[in-house]
Amino acid sequence: MPSTFAAQLGEPSYVWRAGQTFRWRLIVEWGRLHHATTVLDHGTGVGLYLAQMSTLPNVELAVGTEYEFERAHKAAQRGHTVQADERLPFPDETFDTVLSHEVLEHVGDDRLAVQEIVRVLRVGGRAVIFVPNRLWLFETHGIYWRGTYHFGNIPLVNYLPTPLRNRLAPHVRAYTGRSLRRLFEGMPVRFIHHSHVFPAFDNVIARRPMLGRFLRTTARLAERTPARIIGLSHLLVVEKIAP
Repeated sequence: MPSTFAAQLGEPSYVWRAGQTFRWRLIVEWGRLHHATTVLDHGTGVGLYLAQMSTLPNVELAVGTEYEFERAHKAAQRGHTVQADERLPFPDETFDTVLSHEVLEHVGDDRLAVQEIVRVLRVGGRAVIFVPNRLWLFETHGIYWRGTYHFGNIPLVNYLPTPLRNRLAPHVRAYTGRSLRRLFEGMPVRFIHHSHVFPAFDNVIARRPMLGRFLRTTARLAERTPARIIGLSHLLVVEKIAP
């Protein structure tokens, strides 16, 4: 059972499955990773995506940052990792691509985190951002009820009025499209792409293969329709421009 510590920081991906493969393709495409020489995995967890970045032949420098020491230590076994919070220990305009995969919802100051991502991007570089969607039918990070953390996918929490939702899930943010884009207001970026992705249902497939494969196929189709607005996560891609 995940602890309240895990609730505050989130649980990273520990194994590579179909869901990671699907998102990796999006990261490569929208982050233009085949043309990048310096890349940053912001909040790398245990380094699954960092390991993939490090294998690209064109990448000369792949770095991950991670707030939690034990996870940073594990990630360092997959690629160069430094322990850091929102403030990134890198000079301005260091990276061609920055990936922030399900991280902003957990940081203390998401606006500061975004400012730092933009700061370390080179002009013309791209940030690929995944964060939870407020319109997804479940709160996937669990809730607090009467002072006790309850892990699991809790239905309809994100549809509650914000004060009530935040009482049940004070440990994690969920974003509307507007609130996500607002984080970048006043910064030298332009929006390249904004869409939503559904889960790959890897856990369901492991338990009930036929149902899981049906849900995965349906989800991939839904991403091509207006129904994508209720997807699990936002995918936002921004490009840094000259100030």
